[in-house]
Amino acid sequence: MSMSTTLLLIWALAAVAQSLGWLWQRRRANAGIVDVIWAGGVGMAALVAALCGDGAVPARIALALMGALWGLRLAWHLWVRVRGEEEDGRYRYLRAHWQGHQGRFFLFFQAQALLIVLFALPFVAAARSPQTGVWPWLALAVAIWIVAVVGEAIADRQLARFRADPANRGRTCRAGLWRYSRHPNYFFEWLHWFAYVALAVGAPQGWLAWAGPLVMYLFLRFVSGIPYTEQQALRTRGDDYRAYQRSTSILIPWPPRKDSAP
Repeated sequence: MSMSTTLLLIWALAAVAQSLGWLWQRRRANAGIVDVIWAGGVGMAALVAALCGDGAVPARIALALMGALWGLRLAWHLWVRVRGEEEDGRYRYLRAHWQGHQGRFFLFFQAQALLIVLFALPFVAAARSPQTGVWPWLALAVAIWIVAVVGEAIADRQLARFRADPANRGRTCRAGLWRYSRHPNYFFEWLHWFAYVALAVGAPQGWLAWAGPLVMYLFLRFVSGIPYTEQQALRTRGDDYRAYQRSTSILIPWPPRKDSAP
């Protein structure tokens, strides 16, 4: 199957899934489901790309396993939060800003379907990989993937444990990895995309795999990840979060700085 046909199939499946997600949030007034479907949709895109690609079988198997397991883990983690908590503050803000206008929410959900296609570009590139041996590029891809997934899972678990303690309400998590980065979960999510860069070495249009880490960094750093998360943190935690901003790296883990504020 051609690359364009594969991407079109991925878009069609993502659009249907996000339409169902829009109906779900309409009944429950919780737009957080859009993130669950995005994560699951990216995992689905890896499977579709692996099935439709014409690259070496070992590379396609690695792609299917890595992409699907990453998406499934993230989707489940997000689903537990969406199912058990009230709507995320970012989406409550949008609901108030849009005055609950469902047409705008529908377009927002469909925009996330298009983003799934954008993030499928590294997959369709990797699915044409000629790599038949384990060493060195496939091994490097798996190593990056393991570090990224384990790191993200640890960061998520540390934050969940902190938030579960009522005594921490209104306070900022500085435990574990959160001492070294304000968004360690985002850092490992970004790192994960370099696995497909390694996997796509030697593939036709292998350069497309760089779309993963590049676009993910731009979105996390400047568009929908860190900016919205930090705005919400400042609204709910105020000076405590400002002190955290002054002492802690924004994304890449680094030893904390001494807070020099008066």
